[in-house]
Amino acid sequence: MTIKAVYFDFGGVIQRTEFQAPRQHLADGLGIEYEDLVKAVFDSPTAIRATVGEIPEEAHWAAVMRRFRLPADRAESFAAEFFAGDVTDLVLLDAIRDLHKTVKIGLISNAWSGLRPWIVGKKFDDCFDVMIISAEVKQAKPEAPIFHTALEALGVSPAEAAFLDDFPANVAGANAVGMHAIHFAQPEKALDELQKLLDLR
Repeated sequence: MTIKAVYFDFGGVIQRTEFQAPRQHLADGLGIEYEDLVKAVFDSPTAIRATVGEIPEEAHWAAVMRRFRLPADRAESFAAEFFAGDVTDLVLLDAIRDLHKTVKIGLISNAWSGLRPWIVGKKFDDCFDVMIISAEVKQAKPEAPIFHTALEALGVSPAEAAFLDDFPANVAGANAVGMHAIHFAQPEKALDELQKLLDLR
């Protein structure tokens, strides 16, 4: 069946942590392991609640400050340093814009409430026909509802949609609803796999 829409994940795909030094610096300053810092930011109870829109992103960062016994007004600079090693893949964005000429493009991201304004501020929201952000729809990958929400938003069936994500569980979740899911481990390889899929149209 013809692929009419391609969906991309955000973290780990469009934006990836290329430099670990800033997070390591934070961890060292707190006297904890790098992995424990990452877990506190991404896998704590408030992070999970923020991911499905139960609390705003700011409330999660406030909880992180309390967890590490830091002043509340440190939250903004702490978050900035935590993400300082993340890099937006501009080459991938160019490829997405080129792809957008022939198919619909969507974003499906497990992310907090600040992602949409951040993308708009960075001026690449034009890449997407729709942005499905877990905090906004109160659904998260790898469960089926968020994929159905994304498909309905672009008016395509699962068989008409491709999806690229760096987490195997999310790839499996998309496959389970009938989408053509691609594991984004190496950018060039994933895009080649996508192109082969599109060439079957």
